[in-house]
Amino acid sequence: MTGFLLSNPTLLAVMGGLLAALVAFLKGNSRGARRERDRQATAEQKARDIACEVQSDIGAMSPDQLRAELARRTRQ
Repeated sequence: MTGFLLSNPTLLAVMGGLLAALVAFLKGNSRGARRERDRQATAEQKARDIACEVQSDIGAMSPDQLRAELARRTRQ
């Protein structure tokens, strides 16, 4: 039986095509996952940059300025 499968060129071509399709699917799937991880990492870095900027701005304010800003934001 195995000899028949390996000696039939049509069957070998079909099996090769199925294997190639499977490999292409798996490669594309991993590429999409990598792209999504990169996109999320970029978004997280942008959020960290904004958080650091806000923290820096808060650190530069005097306590009176902080109270005034907090009061202004809580009334909105």
